[in-house]
Amino acid sequence: MKLQQLKYLLAIVDNGLNVTAAASRLYTSQPGVSKQLKLLEEELGLQLFTRKGKSLECVTSAGEKVVEHARIVLQEVDNIRGVANAYYQDGTGTLSIAATHTQARYVLPEILKRFRDLYPKISVNLHQGTTEQIEELISISDVDIAITTGPYAEINNLLLIPAYRCDKKILVPEDHPLAKLARDLELEDLENMPLVSYVISSECERQLKALFDEKGMEANVAFTARDADVVKTYVKMGMGVGIIAGLAYEQQEDVDLVALNATKIFPCSTTWVAMRRSLPMRRYISDFISLFAPHIQNSHLRAAFGAQSQHEVDAVFSQVELPSDKDGIGQQPTQRAARIA
Repeated sequence: MKLQQLKYLLAIVDNGLNVTAAASRLYTSQPGVSKQLKLLEEELGLQLFTRKGKSLECVTSAGEKVVEHARIVLQEVDNIRGVANAYYQDGTGTLSIAATHTQARYVLPEILKRFRDLYPKISVNLHQGTTEQIEELISISDVDIAITTGPYAEINNLLLIPAYRCDKKILVPEDHPLAKLARDLELEDLENMPLVSYVISSECERQLKALFDEKGMEANVAFTARDADVVKTYVKMGMGVGIIAGLAYEQQEDVDLVALNATKIFPCSTTWVAMRRSLPMRRYISDFISLFAPHIQNSHLRAAFGAQSQHEVDAVFSQVELPSDKDGIGQQPTQRAARIA
């Protein structure tokens, strides 16, 4: 039995029993994954999946037990590697972070500056992408930490820790009719208006469409971009009404734009710190998390990593009051640094 076979087994299960998708995640060939699965079943003398033609239909009862133990084995392998790394290189290494442009541009700069002051020998790799791309990177173990904003969604083998609450803003030029409203915006105010927002993913599109559908209206998405700076540029050009994360609006910089309160339109979202449960908790990783989210204590992290499910993790933070982006996320280095000093 090889560790590679166990890794392939879990990839198949985590990709909905789709061998082709599992092979793609592992950057290998579908025949290679199928061959290793066959060899594993032959060695164990067990049928791990029921099959329908050439497709896998479901995991057998014996297969479920093997999968459960395989997860434990691979997690312990990662832990062993982490012990070795921590023992020999506690002050050196690499921290890989995946984040949206909004996080990378408006939240992380000051935090990473403080982190580099604490750990000058740690190399930081910052990957930017959409929420879907970020979740892909963390799921295939290409990054240590993923920072993502959106609705709660339990993801296999990922630990989701709530960091802060955030709102959206509606941006318009100073001479736009909406800028003259003496009240908070309603969804009806956006009817038939061209919208300029972030790249529309299937989940975002579903949510935005649902908001308009509930009112019997249709969302007119005129332009999408991957980052708030591009959105703001096109709003300034008069291409439409902008929808961005509230923390991406800079009053001193965006003097020719008006930010309108959108709390009656868009529900408040949560920004999450996502990590693999198998990630060795090096001190510099926990210190980065404390810089990013000062309300998260080491005791919270220990309890979260010891939890058996995401529901247990949620219980750990159920009594913790999350800060808001209105509190100046990323703008309080002194307070954040003091928390880990």
